Amino acid sequence: MKKTNLLVIFLLCFQLLAFTSCGVLQRPEKSEIKEEPTISLYVAETGEKKQLKMEDYLKGVVAAEMDPSWPLEALAAQAIIARTFTLERMQNGEGVPARGTDASTNPEEFQAYDARRINENVNKAVERTRGEIVTYQGKYIKAWFFADGGGQTAASAQEGLAYGKQPSPYIKSVSDPGAEITIPENKSWQISFPLDVVRQSVKEATGKDTGDINQVNIVEKGPSGRATSIKVGNVVVSGPAFRLALGSEKMRSTLITDMRVEANNLIVSGKGFGHGVGMSQWGAKALASQGKKAEQIIEYFFKDVQIKKEWD
Repeated sequence: MKKTNLLVIFLLCFQLLAFTSCGVLQRPEKSEIKEEPTISLYVAETGEKKQLKMEDYLKGVVAAEMDPSWPLEALAAQAIIARTFTLERMQNGEGVPARGTDASTNPEEFQAYDARRINENVNKAVERTRGEIVTYQGKYIKAWFFADGGGQTAASAQEGLAYGKQPSPYIKSVSDPGAEITIPENKSWQISFPLDVVRQSVKEATGKDTGDINQVNIVEKGPSGRATSIKVGNVVVSGPAFRLALGSEKMRSTLITDMRVEANNLIVSGKGFGHGVGMSQWGAKALASQGKKAEQIIEYFFKDVQIKKEWD
């Protein structure tokens, strides 16, 4: 009889703990847990449209956007960023309207995707961070990322991307540790553009004719040293727009170290690769090699953000 009473009391206490806010057995409200979404994906290579579970889609993204042989925690950071990027775009109706899908395998339309590159390392990284996303004041951040910051990331989305549609106070300028381990072509690069190509590219980007180009000058730089305003002939264009006009694979960044007109060509020298806003992928690799976890890597590159789990 005594043992039975003790058992009843124990069971009652167990139930109370499960439903009190201070008990370790507390479970989140059902409304706090979302189901893993299914997304529609346009496959640019074949023209077909697919339905994929989010986590399966992310494996193809991480494998394409980052070297699958890189440290697990760098890949895990990329997974969290890619998951957040996708959900934020879907939430705001900014998928791929031209294709009628949430995402596309064409990196010019969405994120890169290549399921052929998925390996065990990528699988582990995505599974380790399953459902994890980045928020600022309860909302998804714009989860920008790029290859290499040339030693310093951009201080704002305006500086690196000429993006000013909405505030992004979680973007900050930090030292990019990836500069120590990146490939030579990111550490220092130089590219030459024929002046007629520069003139036509700027005209297509701005609708204005530069006239004969005798000089190209940086008018203004941002806090991280990136060119935010460039004068080409008699036309002023934003640094990011200038880079896109000439080709972002050719002009690797707006972290310009030298720019001059010489023998009917514009010669541009610089460092880094990408717009410089948000997470540096080479920086993520460097931090992961130092023993940092994915969540710590993200908190290094973004200010005052929270990492939350959206689904189990």
